[in-house]
Amino acid sequence: QVQLVESGGGLVQAGASLRLSCAASGRTFTNYAMGWFRQAPGKERDFVASISWSGDSTWHADSVKGRFTISRDNPKKTVYLQMNSLKPEDTAVYYCAARSYRNYDTRSALYNYWGQGTQVTVSS
Repeated sequence: QVQLVESGGGLVQAGASLRLSCAASGRTFTNYAMGWFRQAPGKERDFVASISWSGDSTWHADSVKGRFTISRDNPKKTVYLQMNSLKPEDTAVYYCAARSYRNYDTRSALYNYWGQGTQVTVSS
């Protein structure tokens, strides 16, 4: 069992930056690939970024590539999402997820554990 707690969301203006954190507790953190997903009101949950157990491999959605960066600190059992040049269309609840495999994946159905989410609102 893995528990995930996100933090770092908030209300910012377009062009600003935020860093989301996801603290994990429970089983060995390095057994899990990690991902960030987001869900805007009335829309499906979308993939944002994912990272392998070691941090050596990452993948970002085209919509955030070049602006967002996923990273992880295994000794701290924490995964981060650095978000730069934020746009109003980035407004959503952001969820952290853990996958019981070491390789990253973009498909939400393959993630076993989810956090409660943190709201990010970007005003124009």
